[in-house]
Amino acid sequence: MTALLEVEGLTKYFVADRSLFGRPTALVRAVDGISFRLDAGQTLALVGESGCGKSTVSRLVLRLIEPDAGSVRFEGRDLLALNASQLRGFRRDAQIIFQDPYASLNPRMTVSRILSEPLALHDLVPRSRRRERVAELLHLVGLEPRFARRYPHEFSGGQRQRIAIARALAVEPKLIVCDEPVSALDVSIRSQILNLLRDLQDRLGLAYIFVSHDLAVVKHIADRVAVMNLGVIVETADTRALFASPRHPYSRALLSAIPVPNPATRRGRLLLQGEMPSALHPPSGCRFHTRCPYAVERCRVEAPQLRADSSGHATACHRTAELPPPEATLLAGSGFSPALERLVAAFSGPAEAQEASGIDSVNPPGGRNRESIS
Repeated sequence: MTALLEVEGLTKYFVADRSLFGRPTALVRAVDGISFRLDAGQTLALVGESGCGKSTVSRLVLRLIEPDAGSVRFEGRDLLALNASQLRGFRRDAQIIFQDPYASLNPRMTVSRILSEPLALHDLVPRSRRRERVAELLHLVGLEPRFARRYPHEFSGGQRQRIAIARALAVEPKLIVCDEPVSALDVSIRSQILNLLRDLQDRLGLAYIFVSHDLAVVKHIADRVAVMNLGVIVETADTRALFASPRHPYSRALLSAIPVPNPATRRGRLLLQGEMPSALHPPSGCRFHTRCPYAVERCRVEAPQLRADSSGHATACHRTAELPPPEATLLAGSGFSPALERLVAAFSGPAEAQEASGIDSVNPPGGRNRESIS
């Protein structure tokens, strides 16, 4: 079966400095030959430290910025071969939700105009039906139609992110890139937005590329995870497999840093020494060897290839088979104390009153096929 999205050898370098004659003299290797695929209705999470190239990848697959090398295929079509008119048509199939909902919404436009703009741009709905369609979109993301007359500054952060989601849904896309959509929100609001995204995926069959540095969030929403370090993918696997048995030392370090909200629980930490190298001058060989506690001479001179086993769990490490088994990185339960479990349950339950006082509704309309996030 053809994947919805196939990325092969994607590369992007940014010029950091030029000579007197305009020749590039320094390049930031933001993305350096990564490959992955995404099936319809699935969620692929891109995770890693700040500066590893996650957000650059998300913009490359949408052609918001142009790659230097590689290929991007959407439903079998080569996106890099599309002309301006064809690329505009592709925008209907793929949308993006940005990290900061306030910065991504025009402060001079009402919610009605914000949501009507893509409908008019792609000529999806007759002018006479646009107000009705705007009301449907607001209801779909858990907001009341009366909010259509308001401006972005009149909403809370969670409500603004719901509006950004509604704008992405307006053109009925098949793929949505979520570029850290909850990192700017309060913890209590994050679970609401994540539940909304999963509910919409169940109902509409959406595929997500979910960019995040928060592995606790990724655990709940992703079907598959790709771990990035300095512009390359070092490990990719199904979410359950990666969290249960991470193979790359970098993945183990990231997972060991997930906080456990229970003072009575203790687990080991894999502490990385030194600073993250610069993408301007990445290390030779394995790009993680300067901080890896298991590095040997081969790691310093030879870059490892991303190799998959029969289950599809792929790792770019010379010493995968030699490393000690990982310590438990996840707890059997939620790991929450009883008091915190009750608090989380309260935030995840049905709301008595929705939006009347400007407070975000807790659950989106419609049923859920999967366990609610807490």
